[in-house]
Order: sequence, then C-alpha cells, then structure tokens
Amino acid sequence: MTCADDATVEAVVRKFLRDNSLTLAFGAAFLLALAGQAFVGRAEFNEQLVTDGLAPVSLGTYVTSSDFAVDVTENWQSEYLQFFLYIFGTVWLLQRGSPESKVMHKAGLETDEEQRVGKYARSDSPRWARSRGWRRLLFSHSLGLVMAALFVLSWLAQSIAGVAAYDEQRLRQLRAPIGWGEYLVSAEFWSRTLQNWQSEFLAVASMVILSVYLRQRGSPESKPVGSSHHTTGVEG
Repeated sequence: MTCADDATVEAVVRKFLRDNSLTLAFGAAFLLALAGQAFVGRAEFNEQLVTDGLAPVSLGTYVTSSDFAVDVTENWQSEYLQFFLYIFGTVWLLQRGSPESKVMHKAGLETDEEQRVGKYARSDSPRWARSRGWRRLLFSHSLGLVMAALFVLSWLAQSIAGVAAYDEQRLRQLRAPIGWGEYLVSAEFWSRTLQNWQSEFLAVASMVILSVYLRQRGSPESKPVGSSHHTTGVEG
C-alpha cells in the first residue's frame, strides 16, 4: 500500500469518526457504564449471597443471570418509554419559548408540503417519503413506532427477568415462587418500574422548561444565546 493509499484510508476513517462522533461517543459511554454496572453489581450480588450463606458467583455467571438482566432492562424500558411519549407528544403538545417544541401554529401532523412527502418530496428525500399508501404512512410514523416497539420488548424482558430474579430470592428465603402474571401486579415490579418512569418524566419536563430561559452556546438543544425567551422551535 502506497503512502497515498494510507492517506486516503486515514482520511476516510477520520471522516467516519467525525460524521458519527455523537453516536460513537455515547455508544462507548454506554459500554463503559454497562461494564461498570456488571462489576459493581456482581460485588453487591455476591455480598448478598454470602450473607445468605451461599457461594459467590463469577462475573460471567452474574452477567448471564436474571438479576443482572432485570437491572439493565428496567432502565432501558424507561428510556424508550420517554422517547416514545416525547416523540408522539410533541406532535400536539407545545411549550412557548422552548427549542424542544414546534412553533405555536404548527401543532398536529402538518401538511404534506411542510413534511416534504408525496408530490412535495425532494430529489434527496427517502424513497418511501415519495411513495403512496401504507409505505408512506408507516415511514411517516416509523421513529415513534420503533421506539414503542423497543419499549414493549424491553418492558417484556424486564418482567421476565424480574420474575426469575424475584423467585430466586424467594427460594433462598424458603418461600414459594410466584407466576409471571402475579409478578406483574406485585409491588416489587411496579416499584422498580415507577422509580424509573418518574425520573424520566422529570428530566424531560426540566429540559423543556429550562431551555426557555437558559442557553448553551453551540448546542442544537438550545436556542441561540441572543434569542428571546419567547422564541419557540429555534435551535442554536
């Protein structure tokens, strides 16, 4: 490979890293946090096992256990629920002065011209935006539908892993296990669920209202620094 080829490959890699830096940075942060959770979660789990007179487990055993799975998935489902509700909610709900809101006269699904679909699609519009019927309808709601599906799947995974972990705990205490249906209406399940939901809803509400009056220069989540507090739907 020549020096010119090396320079070309390096330029392609640098361009890829720049163009995808936001996803890559948060993806790496996710993996690091997940690894950290595995290590400290195992330590806490082993402490409980020793207290109960049982042998500690290896890291591999812990990360494939229902205890680790329920702790991970209960956070995932609350995050995807937040995004699902926010994506659909911001179609109709508004907040004057927030860059997180559409401008006040655009509540609703908007016109085909505003959304650049059908005959109003541009040459660079996605193919399904130019189509008709169910394909356009599905693509028009695809982001919210995928978030809803991810919420349902992670919530289902949480409930299945949760009942397994809960039953293991009950067996260690010489108590009879319970079924999945009984677990779904238990205080254990809803305590895990609601403590995550309330924090997600608070975070979203805080972001919406604080972005009316506060700024972060250069961030698309903020209005330009000099924008009026009443300016709505404008990103920096």
